[in-house]
Amino acid sequence: MKKIAFAALSVVVLAASSSAFAQGKTRADVYQELIEAQQNGLNYVTDASYPDVSPVFAQQVEHHKLALAAEAVAASHVANSDAPEGSIN
Repeated sequence: MKKIAFAALSVVVLAASSSAFAQGKTRADVYQELIEAQQNGLNYVTDASYPDVSPVFAQQVEHHKLALAAEAVAASHVANSDAPEGSIN
């Protein structure tokens, strides 16, 4: 009886562990998610504030987001000024 229970438990553990590795994310996917998390200020989340940004870092996160927005606007202006005369962007 113990052998059957052990075999059943082994099958369940094996099935559970194989599904954990079957998410299909590459290193590049994980790296991109980390970059996006940093850009969104999620690296300022602490154990005490999870899942929100720690109040200590809230101002820094807001400043970072404003800087990213300004950078995106500047990049779009540069892209529009590089367009040939008469083209539509």
